[in-house]
Amino acid sequence: MSQRRFKPTLWPTVFTIPSLIILIALGSWQVHRMNWKNSIIKTVEERISGKPIDAPILLKNIERWRYKRVAVVGTFLHEKEFAITGKPFEGTAGFHLITPLKMSNGKIILVNRGWIPEKLRMRNTRQETLVGGNILVEGIIREDKRKGYFVPENEPRNEVWLYVNTQQMAMHRQLGPTVNYFIDQFRKPGPYRLPIGASEDVKIRNEHLQYALTWYFLAISLLIIYFLYHYRTDENLDDI
Repeated sequence: MSQRRFKPTLWPTVFTIPSLIILIALGSWQVHRMNWKNSIIKTVEERISGKPIDAPILLKNIERWRYKRVAVVGTFLHEKEFAITGKPFEGTAGFHLITPLKMSNGKIILVNRGWIPEKLRMRNTRQETLVGGNILVEGIIREDKRKGYFVPENEPRNEVWLYVNTQQMAMHRQLGPTVNYFIDQFRKPGPYRLPIGASEDVKIRNEHLQYALTWYFLAISLLIIYFLYHYRTDENLDDI
């Protein structure tokens, strides 16, 4: 009567062991990333839902202030606005409108008022967005955007802006004293009005659990294949 035995061979084992370690490590790393992202989501939700605070003058520790809800009153300086290119909304190309806001203390703060379509980039094509007088702006604190590796530099001379750099923008527009962060303004409830601001219901994707399960599934599949390959009957062992 033939019996089935497990008898590993050299090269499949040499390939399988490090591959298995790598797959498990990748899955565990995704679990770590999932917990890290969950912590961020919890912090963002708590800060956004909190009571609005006055806009701080200077942030020395952005980690304490990022995404905190703020409310500030001031006057928009529309003639000194910026248009951040490459910002689609619901499949339509457009810009994010960054407008300096002069506060009562004389300080300037940049406000990302939201999205406008490409055809309305010029101010004279969207008079309804050029609101005057004292305006209450409510939104969240955001730090300067970190330029991606493949994102080109801003080109102030050509008025090409690809990311927010508060100090660079302040210097180019000669804004004077400017705080070292900007505000993402919330849009008001109801039908969309230009510019379309940020939603208070912030959605942060967290798909790391799915990624982790994929790596672990591959690890288990590899292990099953390895055992099936080496689990042979006695009568076939001499042929290996």
